[in-house]
Amino acid sequence: MYAVLSIPGRQVRIEPGQTLRVDFMAAQKEGDKVVFDKVMLLSDGQNVRIGSPFLQASVHATVVAHERGDKVIVYKKKRRVDYHKKQGHRQRFTTVRIDSIEG
Repeated sequence: MYAVLSIPGRQVRIEPGQTLRVDFMAAQKEGDKVVFDKVMLLSDGQNVRIGSPFLQASVHATVVAHERGDKVIVYKKKRRVDYHKKQGHRQRFTTVRIDSIEG
């Protein structure tokens, strides 16, 4: 069984037991249950249901961890004017484990 979810910014194909990195969810703590209800496609192996745009289905997940990605260095320079600027950034994300797909 698998489903295609619409998570803000992307569409993701998921299966039960899979771990997934999504944008940072500040309101959730580690161990909290999360429900994704924007399911676009649902397949049980025999039948495939496609929504227009969404189905009446939901995906239940558990927040595993809040983490930060690798550091990205942004370096700006203008030649001949003694201008340079170095800045770093680490993107925050949340890791969730898919528990079940209902629908």
